[in-house]
Formats: sequence, C-alpha cells, structure tokens
Amino acid sequence: MQESPKKILVIEDDNVTRNLYLMGLEAKGFDTIGADNGLAGIQQAQEHIPDLVICDITMPDMDGYSVLTTLRQDPVTAIIPFIFLTGSSTKADVRKAMELGADDYLTKPSTLDELLRAIAIRLQKQATLQYWWAMKLEKAPKSVFADNTKAIAVGGGVGVGEAVATLRASASGTEASGRETSVREAPDTEIMIPPKSIFPYIPQLKEVFDFIEANYHLGITLCDVAVAVGYSPAYLTNRVAKQTGETVNCWIVKRRMAGARFLLQNNEQTVEKIAKALGYQDVSHFSRQFRQHHGLPPQAWRKEHQLVSQKQVKIWQNC
Repeated sequence: MQESPKKILVIEDDNVTRNLYLMGLEAKGFDTIGADNGLAGIQQAQEHIPDLVICDITMPDMDGYSVLTTLRQDPVTAIIPFIFLTGSSTKADVRKAMELGADDYLTKPSTLDELLRAIAIRLQKQATLQYWWAMKLEKAPKSVFADNTKAIAVGGGVGVGEAVATLRASASGTEASGRETSVREAPDTEIMIPPKSIFPYIPQLKEVFDFIEANYHLGITLCDVAVAVGYSPAYLTNRVAKQTGETVNCWIVKRRMAGARFLLQNNEQTVEKIAKALGYQDVSHFSRQFRQHHGLPPQAWRKEHQLVSQKQVKIWQNC
C-alpha cells in the first residue's frame, strides 16, 4: 500500500513567500495548506491536522508565538512538529521559541533545500518516536517486580507488618482480616493491599500520573509521557511544574525511588537487577540518583532498613 503524502501547513502573511514555499513543497510531493495569518492558521491546523506546521513569527494581529502556544494547548494539535521562520536570529528569540515548544527555528532568507532538510528531520524524528513507543508498548517484557512494587504501599504508606501479613495470607488462602478465600477457585488471583500513591490528586494531571505509574519501570522519559498524553514536552513540563512544583522527569524518578525502597527492603535481589527492573540501563546512574534522594548508596540503605524491618516482623509475629 502506498503511503499517503505528508500534509504541511504554511502560515505566512507575505503572499510571495507563502506561495513560494507552497509550490516548492507541492513539487516535492507534499500536500500543502496555506494560511495568511495566525488565526487562519490555527483554524486550518484544527480542521486538517497537518503532519507539520511552518509558521512565520512576525505577523499582524496574532504572532507566531501565540499560534504555537494555542496549538500546544489543544490536545489534538499539541504534538504536531512546529518550525518557525523568522528574520530575527537573536538568542532571546530562539530561546523563547524553544521554551514554547518549537521543534526547529529557521532564519530568513531560507532556501527551499534548507526548509526541506528541516522538514525531513522533524518528520523522521516524529515517525521514529511513534514507532519506538508502539514497539515498546507491544513487546516490552513486564517487569518481574512491577506487581510487587504496586501491591504494597510505596514510600512507607504500608508497614512491613502489613506486607508480611498480606504475603502470608496469599500463601495460606486467608486474607489479613481473617476472611477465608478460595485459592482453588481463583488460583491466579493475588491478595494485595492497594498502594498509597506518591502522586498528588490533581484531576487535570491524572492521565499523566496514571501513565507514569503504569510504565515507570520501562525506562520512560518526558518525551514518552508527552506522546502518550498528547502534548509537546515543553508544554507538558511547564504545565506539570506550575501545578505541582516538580517536573515530569522528577515525578518519574520519584516513582522509581519509591519502587527501589520497597524492593531493597523486601527482597534479596542484587542492586543491578533492581535497577534494571526499575527501568535503568546503567546501575551507576541508579545508584547516583538513589544516593541523591536518600543520602546513602542502595546497598547501605538496604542494610540499615532491613534491620529495622526484621525487628518489626518479630514484633508483629509475637503479637
């Protein structure tokens, strides 16, 4: 099956420049849409959902920055690659464009070849990210510790006594409350204590935190979360930081650290295996982050807290 041509939206108030780009892109096999001002460009983007947007910055009524901000706030258009075209090349202008979530920045005059190279790079990056994420969701093996780290409260919400009670109840077929369960009737059912979430309750960010909770052990990054929830990385970072005081990457690390605490305290797996189960490719990276958050390297923290856990278990068993 032949792939349909990519759709490019060009927002440019200068008729000569706009038509030049439109004709050049059409000659290269792209489907094109033109808009002569920012408001018309937003309407075209929302109606046609182009594969990429090229936009001038300096335009009457609504400038390119406002166009980008508006598109990034709409989940439908938030992840469309966006390239600015402008006559200004100051560091302040470039920085502002990048902070708003632009994917590239070309200064005028730009040749058609320069524009085509920028388009090709952005479209390839988008396609690679989408393919990589699709394959990751489809083929990534489930972490051997994923259920355990979610089964018992992370970050200290449930004591070790309750954890042991739950595990013993699972083995004996009796819940911690004393109610009998039928292991034979439901052999695949695990008795678990719902975790106390480390994430704040913010309805507007529920999708973000749910995605992190479900996938933190797969080595996800800010870009993965952004693709999953339909926003640009820059916009998502600003949104989460404004509402929580922390970045998306910070929340991913916090969730991994919560899982690390539970695994270090409740099993004898090596630090290397725990790091891999939490999505780290490099155990040294895991150890550095753990020490930054806890003041001790993982192995030293484990020894200290396993002694405390053993004392708690003995107290629980004698009750």
